[in-house]
Amino acid sequence: MKVLLVNGSPHHEGCTNRALLEVEKTLRENGIETENFWVGAKPVGGCMGCFRCGEIGKCVLQDGVNEFREKAYQADGFIFGSPVQYAGLSGNLKGFMDRLFFSEFQGNQNRAFYLKPAAAVVSARRAGTTTVYSQLLKYFTVQEMPVVSTRYWNMVHGMTAEEVEQDGEGLFNMRVLGRNMAYFLKCQEAARSVGIPLPEQEVPVFTNFVRE
Repeated sequence: MKVLLVNGSPHHEGCTNRALLEVEKTLRENGIETENFWVGAKPVGGCMGCFRCGEIGKCVLQDGVNEFREKAYQADGFIFGSPVQYAGLSGNLKGFMDRLFFSEFQGNQNRAFYLKPAAAVVSARRAGTTTVYSQLLKYFTVQEMPVVSTRYWNMVHGMTAEEVEQDGEGLFNMRVLGRNMAYFLKCQEAARSVGIPLPEQEVPVFTNFVRE
């Protein structure tokens, strides 16, 4: 069983990374393999709504989004981390996730994410964390991903990684998240081992709010 941890901060070893490392340590202590993926500091373009992903099976833009999608097929769970920027997701992670989730939804019938557990981790100096937390959860629920929670909202506070070290409650919640994710993955593995099938799926229905 493997969890991919995504660092959506432009700072490779900043506050968001420190939070993810606490989760990762706990996952490994509970027998779960992990891999870190940094979105990077270079600009990530947003979704253009061209719908080409539905034709070619991946995003038309060739960058880390498609690289991550290939890794996602082999993963069992996901944790996406973001700093707060103007009470919202980091710009790079917003573009990354828009294209990642839309291209998978359009092009591959959700093979990478369907019923795989996911969690959001947010870091901030002071405020905006709950807004970003809610923003991230919307990606998961559209893709039928079970959301793994912790004892409180998954957030840490600090201006630097060293300051996050002082957020005892935040790091506690990261460890709870790691244990809960590990437990959920083991439950899924147990279900597979006794032959419990995935839910029956029906053909999706797409409508809008325009009526003649």
